[in-house]
This record gives sequence, structure tokens and C-alpha cells, in this order.
Amino acid sequence: MSFTRHEFLKLLGLGAAGAASLSIPRLSAQPTASGRAASGLTLGVASYTFREFSLDETIEMTKRLNLKNIALKSMHMPLDASAADIKAAAKKVRDAGLSLYGAGVIYMKTADEVKQTFEYAKAADLEMIIGVPNHELLDLTNQMVKQYNIKVAIHNHGPGDKLYSSVNDVYAKIKDLDKRIGFCIDVGHVQRIGEDPAKMVEKYKDRLYDMHMKDVNRNDGEGTPLEVGRGLIDIPRLLKTLEKINYQGTVAFEYEKDGKDPIVGLAESVGYVRGILQVV
Repeated sequence: MSFTRHEFLKLLGLGAAGAASLSIPRLSAQPTASGRAASGLTLGVASYTFREFSLDETIEMTKRLNLKNIALKSMHMPLDASAADIKAAAKKVRDAGLSLYGAGVIYMKTADEVKQTFEYAKAADLEMIIGVPNHELLDLTNQMVKQYNIKVAIHNHGPGDKLYSSVNDVYAKIKDLDKRIGFCIDVGHVQRIGEDPAKMVEKYKDRLYDMHMKDVNRNDGEGTPLEVGRGLIDIPRLLKTLEKINYQGTVAFEYEKDGKDPIVGLAESVGYVRGILQVV
């Protein structure tokens, strides 16, 4: 089933006034207390969305949109902070009623950075690291995964990236490693490289631990982010595929547009996805 944006908004009876007010209707796809929507998908946010804001502001905006799950970027929980400060930041997030499930994207270019990242994740009591380890560090990463029992979801970065341009590039490097090393599929970068996000999600479902939800305006390296539903990605098909594979991770919005004022575009994106979940 596929809808144009106009058809979808007409179907739900939503108008510009509703979007402007940032009200989010209490639809059946709204999250339960655990953050899992009635559709079976869990919506959340990658805190890079709020890169221009403090941790307190990030928590407040996440709650304002009734998102329950969050993965923190280093500007909100610094990698080089003391263990005590990392624990305090993680506690602040959880005390606010949010599930802090991961952190990233974290680049690991040296052995020391790999070790630091796992100590950081341990201090914050994270279930996963969303990361980009250099190829020569994958054996060490594999050892750390076994030692710490923390998943690593490797993030693809699309055209021009020399490490993991495609999700297929990730698989080629991790296929023989511990199964706890898997994917954070960024659907925007998949689209930008000219591949099909829904197909990638289904192809690698067995090790899909996280995903970044976004939309883009072009199928090439010049593609830039848009509000979800305004770009080229077939969002209804993508969501239907995630439900089909019984995806258990977080659908994490990484809204990269409007860094200094993301709340309106993010609210539109979240509302669009919640609405689509009513009809797919």
C-alpha cells in the first residue's frame, strides 16, 4: 500500500493548523509506557537531532513528542567524561522516564578509542554502541563485544564514505564476526547511494539492531535531509517491511535539517510516521 503525502494527510484529516500547533493525536500507534507502539514498532530519537541543545533541553523535547527511547551523541554525554559523570548523565535521562538504549554514532579509529568506547558504554549501562570502527579494529571490537556483552550496530554513511558506504559493505566485514555485531541502517544514506531501504532492512533483518529514520531529496551524494514523508523514501513500504520482519529495535528519528530549530520538522516527521502506522 502506498500513499502520496497529500493523500495521506487527506485520509487522516490533518491540516496545516494541526501541524503548526505541534499537537500529536492519540492514535493507536502511540507508544505504550514501554515506548512500543500498538503497531509493534518502537519509535525513538538519535540525539544528534538536538545537537545545538543541552542534555536537559534534549530530554524535554524528546518527551514533548512522546518519544520514549533515545540514543545519545557525545555532545550530550561526552565520551571523555569521567565514569561518574557518564553515570550521572545516563541517570538523568532514565530518571526523566526515557529509555537510554545506546550511544552514537561513535567513530573508533584507534585501539584506545575502541576500549574507551566500551568502558563508556559500560558506565552508562547501554545495550548497544552505534559505531564506526575502522576495518583493522574489527577483530578488537569483536573481542570487546564478547568481553562486555554489548552490541555494536555499525552505521552506513552513503556516498563518499570509505569505510561503510553501503550496508552491504558492513556485512562484508562483519559476516564472520560475533552475531552481536550488526547494523544500524541509516535509510537516508541507503537512499542516497541509490539502494532500496526496505530491501536492505529485509535482507539484513537477523542482525538489524538499530535504524536511523529520515528522508532525503535525491538519490545521490548531493541528497539532503527533509522532513520524513517529503522526500524520496517510500516510508509506508519501509514501515510495512519493519513490521513484516518483526523488527525489535528502535526506529530512531535522526532529523538533520534545521539544527537550530528542529522541533517543528521533527514533530511533523514523527506525526507522519505515527499516522502511516494506522494504515499500513
